Parts: sequence; structure tokens; C-alpha cells
Amino acid sequence: MGSHLGFIRTLFRSDINPSNYKSRTLPALNIIDKYGRTFNLSWIGFFVAFISWFAFPPLIHGIIQKDLQLTQAQIANSNIIGLLATFLVRLIIGPLCEKYGPRYVMVGCLLMGAIPTALIPLIKNAFGLMMIRFFVGVLGGTFVPCQVWINQFFDKNIIGLANALAAGFGNAGGGATFFLMPAIVSSLMNNNGISQYWAWRIAFPICPLVIIVFVAVIILIFGHDTPTGSWRTRHLHQDTRQDDIQVIYRAESSNNTNERIPITDISSCVNDGDTISYTSHQQTSPTTDTLETAIEPIDTRIVRTDDEISQAPSAADIWKTTFSLQTLLVALPYLCSFGSELAVEGIISDFYIQTTKNKDGIVWNSQTAGNWAAMFGLLNVVARPLGGYISDVLYRYKGLVAKKWWLIFLGVMQGVFFIWIGLAQLHIYGLIGAMTGLAIFIEGANGAIFSLVPAIHPKFNGVVSGVTGASGNLGGILFGLIFRFLGTDYHKSLWIIGICCVGSNLAVTCISLK
Repeated sequence: MGSHLGFIRTLFRSDINPSNYKSRTLPALNIIDKYGRTFNLSWIGFFVAFISWFAFPPLIHGIIQKDLQLTQAQIANSNIIGLLATFLVRLIIGPLCEKYGPRYVMVGCLLMGAIPTALIPLIKNAFGLMMIRFFVGVLGGTFVPCQVWINQFFDKNIIGLANALAAGFGNAGGGATFFLMPAIVSSLMNNNGISQYWAWRIAFPICPLVIIVFVAVIILIFGHDTPTGSWRTRHLHQDTRQDDIQVIYRAESSNNTNERIPITDISSCVNDGDTISYTSHQQTSPTTDTLETAIEPIDTRIVRTDDEISQAPSAADIWKTTFSLQTLLVALPYLCSFGSELAVEGIISDFYIQTTKNKDGIVWNSQTAGNWAAMFGLLNVVARPLGGYISDVLYRYKGLVAKKWWLIFLGVMQGVFFIWIGLAQLHIYGLIGAMTGLAIFIEGANGAIFSLVPAIHPKFNGVVSGVTGASGNLGGILFGLIFRFLGTDYHKSLWIIGICCVGSNLAVTCISLK
């Protein structure tokens, strides 16, 4: 009972590590607490970006295709172009996060993406659609500040779960959009008598535009740059905290009293919720006899502080970090996991419609197919956090190497599912079940990868996050090209993607973490 109450308390109360001011708990249900508020603002910002960024796929194979008279090749091209902008933005947004802070970068992404969203009613042809989708793709860049922001507020013991929950909840916006946009368009046509020509065009300003601008303003007003204040002053706190922290140890003496030991060069702290106090600057250190006879550390795990503060990288730092093998260790698997997720979500509705027609002898409309397709994205709420949580658990027992092998296992399994689905020629409900399994491994891999990202070049976390995030969009482009050139032969495209996933994840097994 006590353990359950303790877990519930962690959902409302932050437990601060005094060596870096990061929380060792995730107070997700407490928006008054700045740690809980940051967590919720980060995923909500990413979530609402999807409402415009992913609003085209559930509509493009039906209403938009008919209205603009698009060919299958033009649809595929527009999907690829929409991912291209996000790829470019994610490459540069990491260093911007290091320089200006993730909160302002998040707001900037949302407001920049709101502009082309407002211009969607002006689309007249396929070229206009592609141009608008390119600039709307800026919204996909919100993923990077979402993750960098989380990394500033949560400690190593919880960062995998915090990152995965924020990304998973945010990524679920892609699934929610498959429900939301067809429903809005249908309502405008059926309940308000608006023509098909105008219904899908004005649906974007009515819903995504208003929500995106509102959330951007909320983040600007109520968000915090770092736990200690402004992004510009984050380094000032590093200079003093080494001498300001005093850890209380459990005494082994007969009276079982606690003794305070001043420490001048502290790099560790109690990590089990034990009492930690702050003192004025101390210049003395405990003697060896004192340490051996009077105390036993409650927790001896080391929490490094000198490498944890993000720095504005030089061009040489960016180059070295981007092309290091350790960055490749997370970037290549993410290219396969998030890249394949993006590519699949671009065709999944049409894949279901095609399967029902060819295998089951029934016809699904766009809304029915979109409702079932939404499940693929909505599983992010569960699967991505689960991947990050298991990664954290493995880390406690086996260290970072366990995180590496966990993400590789998930990546190989997603490839196996791709190959199976591509070769099996399943009926619709069997296909939906198989796609559900595929989604669990893909999205779990996404969570596991970003559980490891903060440990890859911690000083330049924004660069690593940006490169890794961009690699996901690069994967979406590459896999989108497979769908583009194989047309509606979705089964063949899927098993080819599966082979790529298995091979890429096995290739990174030889890369060490240091």
C-alpha cells in the first residue's frame, strides 16, 4: 500500500536532485509545479503540431485527391515534400535550442507553421498543395525542442520515461488527426451545407490554426527555460552548486543519529528521496577516519554535473557530434523506426481500403479507413512510453549497454513484422492486428532510442536530438520514395522496408557507447 501511495505522490511532487536541479520524479499531474508544467507544455506543443502537419494524409486519398484531381504519383510526391521540410528544420533546430533555449524554439516553430496553415484555403492545384505541405512541415521540428526541454528538467533515473511519455503523447497527435480532420470536414459538408471544395480548405483555419496559435501563446507565458530560470543564466548556477550541497549520511554509531558531512567537490547525491540540505560554502572536507567509522552513504551512484549543462556549440562541435559513431548509434535506428512510421501513416488509410476491396470484397470509405488507421498513431500513448520505461529499468541493472541492446532488439522486431505483413497477404482484421503489433515495436523503439539520446554527447544534447530527429524524417523520405516508385503495391514496399530495418539495426551492434 505504501509503495502505491509513494508512486501516486511522485505524480504530484517533484523530487529535486540538488547537484543539477533536475527532478528525479515525474509530477505529470501537477501543472502548478514547474517540472510538471514543463512536461505537459512540451508534449502538448508537439501534439498540436501534428493537427496541421498530419492533417493531409487522412484526407488526401479521398476528398483532396478528387478535388485537385491528383495522381497517385502526385500524392506520394506531396507526402515526401512534407517530410523534406521537417528534415531540414530538424537539422538546424538542435543548435538553435542550444543557443536560444528549447522553449522559444518551440514557440517559433509553432508560429512559423501557423502561417502556411492559414494559407491552405488558397490551394488551387497539385503544385500549390506541395508548396503548402513543404512549409507546414516546419511544425514537425517541434519534436526536437520537446525532447531538449524535457532533458533540462528531468534527471537520469527518469529521463527515459519522461522523454518517451512526452514524445508518445505528442506523437499521438498524428493518430488523433486521423479522427479529427475527416470528422470536421464531414460536419462542414453534412451539417453546414458547405461544398467539398471549401470544406477541407476552411477546416484548417477553423481547427489547427486556432489551436496552434493558442498553445504557442500559453507556452510563451507559462513555460520556463530551465529549472533555475532564464536560458542565458543557466551556466551561472553551475559555478556555485558544487560547494553548496551537503549530503546527509546515515550514521552507523550506536545512537543511530545523522551526521552532516560538508563536501567541497560533490558529484553525487542521495537518489532515494532522502534528506538533502543546502549550506553556505564549505572549505573543509571529511577525514578518512570520519568516513570509515561514522557514516555509510545511502546511495553511492554518481550524478555528474559538469557535462549536463547544454552549451552553444561551435561549428567544429556540431560537425564532430553529428558524424560521431555514437550519434549514428541512435540516428540510424531512428531513421528506420520513426522514418517507417511516417511513411506508413502516409499510406495506411489507402492500404486498408485496398485490402478490404481486394481481400474481403467490401468497400470502406475514407472516414472508416481513417478511424482504423488512427489506431496506429494513437498507440504512441502506450508503446513509446513503454519502450522508454523498460529502457530505464534495464539501465538501473545493467547500465547504458542494456539500453543499446534493447533498442536494437525492438528495431529488429519491427523489421520482422514488416517482412511478415509484406509477404502474408492478410485479410483486413488480421492486417489490423499485425499493424498493431508493428506499431508497438516501432513506437517502442522510438521511446528506447530517445532514452539513450541524453547519454550521447550530453553537452551538445540539442545537436544529438536534432540529428536523430532529422534522421527520422530522412527515413520517412527514403521509405516514402519506395512507396512512390512501387505505387499501390504496398505489400512489396513493406517487406523491402523490413529488410532495411533489420539490416540497419544489426549494423549498429558493433558501435560502442564511448
